[in-house]
Amino acid sequence: MASEARMEYAEFEKIAPGVRDGLTALSKAVSASGLDRQLIELIKIRASQINGCAYCLEFHLTYARRLGVVQTKLDLVAVWRDAGIFSAKEMAALAWMETLTGVTSKGVSNDAYAAVKKEFTENEVVFLTSAVAAINAWNRIAMAFRFTPPIPQEKA
Repeated sequence: MASEARMEYAEFEKIAPGVRDGLTALSKAVSASGLDRQLIELIKIRASQINGCAYCLEFHLTYARRLGVVQTKLDLVAVWRDAGIFSAKEMAALAWMETLTGVTSKGVSNDAYAAVKKEFTENEVVFLTSAVAAINAWNRIAMAFRFTPPIPQEKA
């Protein structure tokens, strides 16, 4: 059963341009950090899958395709641990994202932090963490208002 939008993205932008601008600024800072943009899209896609955010999932799948992310990775990111096609760095980023996305009152373990630090510098972990924070915020906003996914028109 499809859910009706409570508010569309355009209306959200009109009501809260400062929120949009703040989250956009965070994403721009991550993009400017030098982290691989394809990697960032993979973690945004996986977070959106975990959170069940159709709007963000469609948005980031479309953007990932434009960046040239291999279709097989897009197809298998939901089962990244078993897929056998993700690099050690991608797997570390996905594991870190899953830890932060599913964080509980117990916090983030030293083991999880040590694992991500094996593949990323301290600066990279800061921006990777910021990317996870941004997509989780967008997921919660888009899900709360049930934004209609930006599904591109298919060619006939």
